[in-house]
Amino acid sequence: MGRADLISDEYREMQRALHENPAYGVASLHYAPLVARIMESVGAEELLDYGAGKGRLGVALQEALQRPLTVHHYEPAMPQWSASPQPCRLVACLDVLEHIEPALLDTVLDDLKRVTAQIGVFSVDTAPAQKVLPDGRNAHLIQQPFEWWLPKLQARFDILSVHPTGRSFWLVVGRKRPWWQRLLARLAGQRGPQMPA
Repeated sequence: MGRADLISDEYREMQRALHENPAYGVASLHYAPLVARIMESVGAEELLDYGAGKGRLGVALQEALQRPLTVHHYEPAMPQWSASPQPCRLVACLDVLEHIEPALLDTVLDDLKRVTAQIGVFSVDTAPAQKVLPDGRNAHLIQQPFEWWLPKLQARFDILSVHPTGRSFWLVVGRKRPWWQRLLARLAGQRGPQMPA
């Protein structure tokens, strides 16, 4: 899947300019302790930060975990991280999906499914952003409630846990398994990896 499938050239340039602002793209820092706990819980030594912005999540995780860690970045607005990422066991996509161009959301979600080899930690802000794009649109191009997002995510992932947080939500997902594997897991009393509270 090429970059043109995931973001338009015009929007990529807008995002690149926005990322020059030090106050833009800071939400991942809020989620770093949570991602660190999940990494510890599942024994992950590498992470794909999908929509990495300036790469702040990776820096925060290195500080929090104090152990060797490989962080792969995907950020189409940053030339050094714009190549299509390889699948990774653990994927973080934090405060990204609401910024996606609506016409490309399904393509981006399909790509997120492609790269999530086992577990994903995703967050979505459902309300307007404080920032405005150069063309006057709100920086959150998609402002939809959790109920709107859920079927889109369920079509691509097994939802392991959901956590509403006022104007946003975060969730832990697993790679979608065939229906018969999910049934067997339920019958056996297995719910997938245990996630921290």
